[in-house]
Order: sequence, then structure tokens, then C-alpha cells
Amino acid sequence: MRAFGVELIEHGSDYQEAREFADAKAVADKLVFLGPYAPLLVNGVASYGLEFFRKCDDLDAVYVPIGMGSGICGMIAAREALGLKTQIIGVVAEEAPCYALSFNAGKPISSNSANTFADGLACRVPEPSSLQVMLNYAERVVTVSESEIKAAMRHYFTDTHNVAEGAGAAALAGLLKERDRWGGRKVGLVLSGGNIDRNLYQEILAI
Repeated sequence: MRAFGVELIEHGSDYQEAREFADAKAVADKLVFLGPYAPLLVNGVASYGLEFFRKCDDLDAVYVPIGMGSGICGMIAAREALGLKTQIIGVVAEEAPCYALSFNAGKPISSNSANTFADGLACRVPEPSSLQVMLNYAERVVTVSESEIKAAMRHYFTDTHNVAEGAGAAALAGLLKERDRWGGRKVGLVLSGGNIDRNLYQEILAI
């Protein structure tokens, strides 16, 4: 980011603290704040869902990691635009369960912490707009443990030679947890990123 001339400010112990700081700074400095569920962001993310389903329009289900909801909601938008029947299943970390708690309760529920190494999933307060889309269109939200996410990262590296960060491997962890549901059926996965520190990745692979 700095290489592109961006002023990068690091603040807080987790995503929520950083988000609240950014909200306040935008007001104080009269900036336009694009949050994690801004329409432009969701539209951009939905473009990969459109490409995905145009190549694989006969899937029974797709597992998608949930951070603040742009990924799963973009995938839902693409499915609806193409008129498909594919189930869309969200995946969150057990240590950051706010979207699983909210989905099951049918309303926003915050969690006290988001203590997961999968920082792309480390959210404590759900976005009401994205939650409403999930409630209307997602099949369910699955929780996975830290060890299940790490195992999925190892599977990706060993079996497909892909480097996946924790959040990127969460969808595979969700599928592996529910593998008995899908014998003989076609399921897709979203691997959303490979942003993992070298030392942590080496530690995970060595287990």
C-alpha cells in the first residue's frame, strides 16, 4: 500500500477497533469512508461470483468464508442473477462466531472477541445489511475450529500446491467438516487469499 503512495495507519488490537477509528477519522477529516459492505465493494466482489458460476453452473453447493459479508453476498447476487439453485453456505471461525450466532438468531449478535489467527474472519460486530442478505438467501453458516482451518491450509498446499491464508482455507475446512453430506455431488469452494506470514505458515505446515 505504501509503495502506491497510500498513507497507511495501523490502529487497534482487532478489526473492530480499526473500523471504529476509521469511522471517526473519516468524520473528523471530512473523508468519504468506504466500509466493508459498500455497494462498490460488493459489486466488485460479485464479479468473481459471476465468473465462477458461468464456468460451473451445475454445482449443488458453494462454501464461502465470511468476514463482513461482501464475499458471500456477492456470490449470492451472482447466483440470483443467473437463476441458479446452488446452495450457498457461509463459513466462520469458532473464535469469531458473530455471523453464525446472528444467522441462527435471525438478528445481529456481537461476540466479545474475535481471537482467530484467520484475520480475514476476525470480526466481532456483524454488518446488518449483509446479515439480512444471508438470512434471506444463504443456506446456513458453519463454524470451524482453528485446527480445522490449519488442516485445510495444509490440504491446499499438499494436494493442490496453493498457498491459502486462514480465511482463504476456511471454506475447505467447512466442506471437510460436512463432507458426509456431499457424497456423489458437486461442491465448489472459494479460496479468497494467500496473505499469510512466512513464519506462521511454516509453523502450520510443520504440524
